[in-house]
Amino acid sequence: MIEGGMGGGKTCTGLHFERGKDVASMVKELPGYKVLGEDVFYGDELVAKCMKKHGLYRFLQSKKIDYTKIISKKILPDDAVLVLSKETLYIIEMKYQQTAGSVDEKLQTCDFKRKQYAKLMSPLGIEVEYVYLLNDWFRKPEYKDVLDYIVSVGCHYYFDCLPLEKIGLPT
Repeated sequence: MIEGGMGGGKTCTGLHFERGKDVASMVKELPGYKVLGEDVFYGDELVAKCMKKHGLYRFLQSKKIDYTKIISKKILPDDAVLVLSKETLYIIEMKYQQTAGSVDEKLQTCDFKRKQYAKLMSPLGIEVEYVYLLNDWFRKPEYKDVLDYIVSVGCHYYFDCLPLEKIGLPT
């Protein structure tokens, strides 16, 4: 299977999936990057903001946006990366599986969640992309239909590594 229809991942220049790590901790290990709080710098340039779970709602609050007036229930991203140059928020959901279970069905919720996040960001003019970062468990043939579905609804997935260029971060 080809991740997101875009090719392999073993020689990826990007964020290498490690269970239990968040995007900010993976980014700060990359050459040229530093992370201060939620701010991500490449060299001396602020290039992104990394927010986890409730951090996205603190960001919205700082922009005077009351999420309860836009969506009926708070949804919490594993990670959200606002790439400033692209004015795009990347919702990054990291899914690790070793046995069949509830993650199987969670993969089928990306379209709804992407649309909810898009509603939240629309007052700011920020686009939303929804991305799964998956471990090798999901390469099994029985995931073909759900992976095809993810792509068909405009969401993305990658195995083991999220290429920086796919989310607009410098390499």
